[in-house]
Amino acid sequence: MVLKGNAIVAQSGGPSPVINNSICGVIQTWFKEADFGTIYAGISGIKGILEGNIIDLKEQREEDIAGLRYTPGAGIFSCRYKVSDDDQIKLVNILKKHNIRYFFYNGGNDSMDTAHKTFLAAQDAGWDMRVIGVPKTIDNDLPFCDHSPGYGSAAKYIAATVRETGIDLESVSTKNKVTILEAMGRDAGWLTAAAALAKRFDNEAPHLIYLPEVAFSKERFLSDVEAVYKDLGYCYVVVSEGITNEKGEYCFTSGSVDAFGHMQLSGVGISLKEMVENEIGINARCNTLGTAQRSAMHFASKTDADEAYMVGAEAVHYALADKSGVMVTLERTSDAPYKCTCGEVALDLVANNEQKVPLSWITKQANYVTDEFINYARPLILGEVEVPMKDGLPDYVRLDLTKGRI
Repeated sequence: MVLKGNAIVAQSGGPSPVINNSICGVIQTWFKEADFGTIYAGISGIKGILEGNIIDLKEQREEDIAGLRYTPGAGIFSCRYKVSDDDQIKLVNILKKHNIRYFFYNGGNDSMDTAHKTFLAAQDAGWDMRVIGVPKTIDNDLPFCDHSPGYGSAAKYIAATVRETGIDLESVSTKNKVTILEAMGRDAGWLTAAAALAKRFDNEAPHLIYLPEVAFSKERFLSDVEAVYKDLGYCYVVVSEGITNEKGEYCFTSGSVDAFGHMQLSGVGISLKEMVENEIGINARCNTLGTAQRSAMHFASKTDADEAYMVGAEAVHYALADKSGVMVTLERTSDAPYKCTCGEVALDLVANNEQKVPLSWITKQANYVTDEFINYARPLILGEVEVPMKDGLPDYVRLDLTKGRI
């Protein structure tokens, strides 16, 4: 017999352009296929659930739920919060109070750690509940996944930005002759590597790419820039915010840490800009995209958006089939034509674990990526999402999070 009760869905970590597609997939599939209970939303992730900030999603307009498929940001809000032992006891009591038997948590590595702890806490308390992780991260560093929902759209935006600003640099290279683009990516260089998708011709941007998987050398970097500049008269560099030195230490940090103890990274682009100007004597420009990389729904990948919805829907299917303690994965079944399906992996194998760019996909010079990476990433950026427009701008939806509070 199917376990009867209510469900809850929540998000945590940084949003992606298509994170709300997964939430939409969970909600719509639940209402379509679960003929019992309702589905709640924990507003602002696990922190919101612990604070009792919970709403009944049946009170939301169907058209607003559907509109999440083309809306960026975290539609039911997000958080970065590490649960304590006391939190886990409190959490299970809250879930029991509202007869929540299905727990869907959407996020990345740290979020899967939270989902796994929730799974264990429910087991320890004897509370029969299905816990399913729904993957998300623009960093593409979730292990046991061919790729992560959110990556394809962020990669598409990075590649387009590099192509456009690269054309700008090439056509007006009389003052700032070197452009350095700082991309997100703490320990894995997937997003930075995506810049290579912009290149069509040998002299086109980007010319140099530096990933955290290989130790960064100041001397090699300056030599690389000088060589490209000597050849072309300009140089476009893309660098990950998480580059490290020979000791494995981050090259540039803010000195502070987040709730999970991760060092806050800052200043890579501007530091390299100053290095080029001071050491080589060439004028340089630094472009830092910041959260634009994870917010650009207007240029999202349709492939990515559809897969993000698919993992949300499949999470419900898994839960209703009595699966628990697992995260939905994406598994590539064909390259030509590109095809992808869903699988599963135990939450404890994902939590606090990372998938990095294979070293074989980085050139021997450690300043670019190989064709293997290009072939891997290209299908993930294909297609465009239709975004409604109003007064010349995207017309995104907003859920009314004051409705249905319990």
